[in-house]
Amino acid sequence: MTAGLSAHHQRLAQRKREAITAAATRLFLERGYDGTSLAKIAQEATVSKSTLFKQFPTKAALFEAIVTEYWKGGPDPATPTTHPGDLRAGLSAIGRQYADLIGRPTMAALFRIVISELPRFPELGRAQFDLGKLPYFVSVQRYLEAEHAAGTAVVPDAESATNQFLGMIANYVLWPRMLLADWNPAPADIDHAVDEAVTTMLARYGRGAGDPRHS
Repeated sequence: MTAGLSAHHQRLAQRKREAITAAATRLFLERGYDGTSLAKIAQEATVSKSTLFKQFPTKAALFEAIVTEYWKGGPDPATPTTHPGDLRAGLSAIGRQYADLIGRPTMAALFRIVISELPRFPELGRAQFDLGKLPYFVSVQRYLEAEHAAGTAVVPDAESATNQFLGMIANYVLWPRMLLADWNPAPADIDHAVDEAVTTMLARYGRGAGDPRHS
C-alpha cells in the first residue's frame, strides 16, 4: 500500500511539475521573464504557491528546469554511439533525433524567451547554453570521436564537425521559425534536409576505400 501511494504521489508531483513549466513558458512569452511572478505562474498552473516553491524556490531555478527538460525531451543523441561502425546510420539517427527535438514548438518558444530577455538577463542565455545546448553538442561530438577512433570516419576535429552537422539541420528546421510564424516544413522536407546533411558529412568525413588519408 505504501509503495502504491508513493507511486501515486510521484505521478501527481510530476503532473504538477509539468503544469508549472508549461504555465511558466506561456507567461514568459506573454509577459517577459521579468514581468512574470512565481505567484502568477502558480495561479496559471492551478497549484498552490507552496507547491511551486517546494519544487522551484526561485524563478531562475524554474527557468533552468525548463531548459533541462526541453533539451532532454528528445531521444538521447548518444544512443548510436554504443557500437560505432556505420557512419551513415549513426548520423541519420542523430540527425532525425535532433530535427525532432528542435522542431518542436516548445523549443522555438524557449529560444524566443532567451533572445527577447538576453539584454537584461544574460544568465538565461548561459543557462540555455550550459544546461541544454552544450550537453547535447558534447554527446554528438563524442559520437564522432568514437567513429574516428573506430576507423570508420576521418574526423580530426570533432568539435568543428559537430558544429557543421547540427548547424546544417538547425538552419532549416529551427532558425526560420524564429522569424516566420508560419514556418512548418513537412516531415518529408525535414527528412530530406537531414539526408542532405548526412551526405555532406559523409563526403567530408567518411572513410572510403582507397582513401589516401589512411594509406
